[in-house]
Parts: sequence; structure tokens; C-alpha cells
Amino acid sequence: MQLEHSQYTIRRKVLQLVGASFHVYDPNGQVVMFSKLKAFKLKEDIRVYESEAMQTELLSIQARQILDVAATYDVTDAQSGQKVGALKRQGLKSILRDEWLILDVNDQEIGKIQEESAALALVRRFLVNLIPQTYNMTIRGTPVGTMKQNFNPFVNKITIDFGPDTQGLLDKRLGIAAAILMCAIEGKQG
Repeated sequence: MQLEHSQYTIRRKVLQLVGASFHVYDPNGQVVMFSKLKAFKLKEDIRVYESEAMQTELLSIQARQILDVAATYDVTDAQSGQKVGALKRQGLKSILRDEWLILDVNDQEIGKIQEESAALALVRRFLVNLIPQTYNMTIRGTPVGTMKQNFNPFVNKITIDFGPDTQGLLDKRLGIAAAILMCAIEGKQG
């Protein structure tokens, strides 16, 4: 799988009767990945494909536990079967301000994904859910990217920018998996 661009957009259609589907676009508007979730699953099992034809699986994002607010999601390269890393939601911390840990293949913490503004996070949770979120991604304290949610009542859209990662510290597959996962979880919360 080639992820040569520094920016991608993940879109989730909100008005879908059951399940959810996600399209990942490159900066030229071309679909480079597609994912369709099955409805009524107790344990998240997200498969990411090369296209809507769903013939070539690229990534697997699987929850380790059922219904856990501090769940860990393993990200695996479907072509090689190799674990890419994992994403762990910081359960209680995420109640007020979303925070995720980025784990390496040995489950060692290497970075964080954190909602940018604690004040906006509080307003968003307790007053109005119309304020888009922005997340900062860091590896060992070094900025490696941002994720920005765009407000649209019909389409949940996150733009991910790997531009700050000039040293190639973050595997882009983990960043894309994180954005898809956040779209999926946001869809269940909203």
C-alpha cells in the first residue's frame, strides 16, 4: 500500500440506515481506500479495502475487548499479516477531552493523539455538538500531524495532514486507521 501524499480526507456518510461506510480520498479527490462497517457488532472489526469493490483488503482495525471505554484497537496490514501498531483510547480522560495513545508493534507507547483545545472540548460535550474537533498527533513529543473535523450535518469529514512529520516518525497507516476509527466512534456517540 502506497501512501505518498501528506494529506488525506476521510468521509463518513451520516444518513445511512445501517452500518457505516468510509471513503479515504487523496488530495486529488481520488478514492484510495474504502471501508464499510457491519451494523450491530459488539466488538469493532473494521476492514479497509483498496476500493468500493472490496476485493483487496489493506488494513484491519480490531478491538481487543467488547464495549470498553478504554479499548485498544490493533491495526494490522492485511497483505502481510504484520501488526502495524495499536491505538488505545484513554477512557476517563476522553470524557472531557479526547485522547488516544499510539502504540508500536510491541504495545509500547510511542505517541499521542489529543484534542487540541480543552475549552472547546468542554463546550462541545456539554453545550453544543456542532463545534468541529481538531486533534494533534505527536510521536515522542514531536508533532507529526493534525486531524481536523469539518462540520457538515450530512457527512462526517476529517482531513488528516501528515505535513509536520518531516522525519517519517508516524506510519501513515496508523494515522489513517485513527481517523477512520474516530469517524466510526463519533458516529456512535453523535
